[in-house]
Amino acid sequence: MIEFEVTTRIAAPPAVCFDLARDVDFHAESLAHTGERVVDRPAQALLELGDEVEFEGRHFGVVQRHRARITGFGAPVFFRDTMVRGAFRTFEHDHLFELVGGETVMRDRVRFTAPFGWIGWVVARIVLRPYLKRLIAQRGQEIKRAAESAAAHTPSSHFVYESATTNENRERLTSTPPPWQR
Repeated sequence: MIEFEVTTRIAAPPAVCFDLARDVDFHAESLAHTGERVVDRPAQALLELGDEVEFEGRHFGVVQRHRARITGFGAPVFFRDTMVRGAFRTFEHDHLFELVGGETVMRDRVRFTAPFGWIGWVVARIVLRPYLKRLIAQRGQEIKRAAESAAAHTPSSHFVYESATTNENRERLTSTPPPWQR
């Protein structure tokens, strides 16, 4: 299994960053340079637990499809997408958002296994890992740009953290903590 993490510091509230990261339309827009487009999606733009979405984009000169399900969710601090169908044997992406010193620290933790045994592992280490890390870092910069722009144009009193502080979400967050807190 190949693992890596990309960290992006964002001068905007975690809830804003969280919503941008799970916005299907923003995802396609942020990866437009790969020809990314949404092939199948839920009715709403913001992904929730259990939702599935399928994207298509050009990577390494080949059109690829990637279908993922949201398998972990704790607004506005965590969600996980897990590949259902695609080019990898396995693929999991944890999206983590933490308020630190007045800014959001967004962490993208990715774990994947390539097909084709040891040859796939070598290709994954040499080619796929650096490519995916760069792609996710670019996407992080797009989230940063959009979130900081939104924060600059919205008085801080207008940011509502209701989703993190309602009793229902507080109960869900404490009863099913993200895996790194178990």
